[in-house]
Amino acid sequence: MLHVVGLGCARGGAAVLSNVSFDLVAGQALVLRGPNGIGKTTLLRTLAGLQPPITGDVVMPEETAAYASHADGIKTALTVTENLAFWAEVYGMPLDLAVLDRFDLAGLRNRQGGTLSAGQKRRLGLARLAVIGRKILFLDEPTVSLDTGSVAMFARWLQGDHLAQGGIAVIATHIDLGLDAPVLDLTPFQSAPGTGGGTDEAFL
Repeated sequence: MLHVVGLGCARGGAAVLSNVSFDLVAGQALVLRGPNGIGKTTLLRTLAGLQPPITGDVVMPEETAAYASHADGIKTALTVTENLAFWAEVYGMPLDLAVLDRFDLAGLRNRQGGTLSAGQKRRLGLARLAVIGRKILFLDEPTVSLDTGSVAMFARWLQGDHLAQGGIAVIATHIDLGLDAPVLDLTPFQSAPGTGGGTDEAFL
């Protein structure tokens, strides 16, 4: 479902990664690792189609992917339930309220997004992934601001729901999520300094 071959990507006009290749099929995840600044975010944005590659190809079915960055993308004036309903409607999906329990949001369902703590906002931001119906997820440090229990809860959803139901995930994280997933160290794919490139968001 996701085929990446010879991919090169750039940040601010300079190439940061080159010749990245991998294949993932339904039910598989891939964890991206590497030092800060190596290009994990740039790679995820390129995979998601938010910026063009400088070389190579990304092949996947149309309208199947979503990108989630560090930002939570919460509508502060809407309640927790209204936020989830908004994103479900954007993607033409019905809202399954069971997502509130999966992300420990049931007790907060009527709270406005702007009144939530950082960790609660993050859980709400991640809960959006469960209501949009996208099979391929590109996740950039998804557990930022989460405590240990919330990290485990997100990992259970990712492994036990998304991947178990045939989804795919590419995740940049320094935290061990306990997933049954290979790790791709991006260090060998770092471009030489000075190499030219192309162009350099919350969610989507």
